[in-house]
Amino acid sequence: MEGNSLKVEIHFTKYAEKQIKKLPPHIHESLLVWMKDVLRYGLYEVRKTKGFHDEPLHGIRQNQRSVRLNKAYRVIYLETKNGDLIIVSILEVNKHEY
Repeated sequence: MEGNSLKVEIHFTKYAEKQIKKLPPHIHESLLVWMKDVLRYGLYEVRKTKGFHDEPLHGIRQNQRSVRLNKAYRVIYLETKNGDLIIVSILEVNKHEY
């Protein structure tokens, strides 16, 4: 992967911060790997990584995206642009219900 020219910042909602504190260690580690990749390579490059299954959401979650941390856990985030800056707001990290 090549670096991205757009700078990325990652922010957390208070709700997401509470959820992250309760995550199993291996899920927390997966979240950190995804975040480090986003900061290093850029959001658009990391979206191409098949293992994360980054996908847009629909319905009441329109404009939000989901990333898989494993088969059960998901990160829900919102992306906004401010000039050359992409702000990734992590809204929640939860166990996906099937």
